[in-house]
Amino acid sequence: MKPDLEVVQIGRSESFKAWAHGYPYHTVRWHFHPEYEIHHVVATQGHYFVGDFIGNFEPGNLVLTGPNLPHNWVSHLATGESVPLRGRVLQFTEDFIGDAMALLPELAACEALLQTSRRGALFSPATAEAAAPMLAELVSAQGIRRIEVFIGLLGLLQRAEVTTLTSTNYLPDPSGFMSTGINEALAYINANLTEPFTEGDLAAIAGLSPSAFSRSFRRHTGQALVKYVNRLRINLACQLLMGKDEMKITDVCFSSGFNNISNFNRQFQAQKGMTPSRFRDLLAQNQHPALAA
Repeated sequence: MKPDLEVVQIGRSESFKAWAHGYPYHTVRWHFHPEYEIHHVVATQGHYFVGDFIGNFEPGNLVLTGPNLPHNWVSHLATGESVPLRGRVLQFTEDFIGDAMALLPELAACEALLQTSRRGALFSPATAEAAAPMLAELVSAQGIRRIEVFIGLLGLLQRAEVTTLTSTNYLPDPSGFMSTGINEALAYINANLTEPFTEGDLAAIAGLSPSAFSRSFRRHTGQALVKYVNRLRINLACQLLMGKDEMKITDVCFSSGFNNISNFNRQFQAQKGMTPSRFRDLLAQNQHPALAA
């Protein structure tokens, strides 16, 4: 079974993505992505799959997976049962950690761990217990504190003993994974987010009929196509509004992939609870607190 591509969205104002989720959750499936991932189980027991490895997990399971290494954690719950917090996740790109190591030579000590993670690195319960409060804080940390906690977590993991999960001969093949039609469509969306395209265009890329593509897309992402694309475009719009260049709201609209200012304002209001203009005004107050005093 080929894994699905997960499109990880890391904002321009962030170095990495830290988040938490319950179970069931739409991203919980056999999947891969180009980013490194630290995955910590907070609740439930079950089976987890990393490359060609299959094992049992329980609360405290802490694993670092490398780029494009397929993985999944399946909790054993009764039908209809759910948990509000199953785990916490930290994701960062190869470019980010590579640039950080080039800037801070001391981080080169992490190179061996990063290489091990390409086969999946399992940490001991003691290491997981020490890492747990750091991961919990990272989900909500802001500013320089995020970097402080991230470096502290990286140092903790670098000093810890790890168990390698996949077999010696296992090598992930993202080019083969990407042959799956829905993954090609997701990659196309990510690469052409600001360009016009239709569900029919994506269905053709995926090699599916429009109705089959719609069902498959919702199953893989947990959202309808329009909602998924609008969410990504509004995230891009926020990044443009937060940029140093004072772009006009109309320019932000078209630069983030919308072709209608009224629809842009409506989608922005629905997702952010305010208009783009109000979003920018609040940013200005945050940058110049004296003006708001």
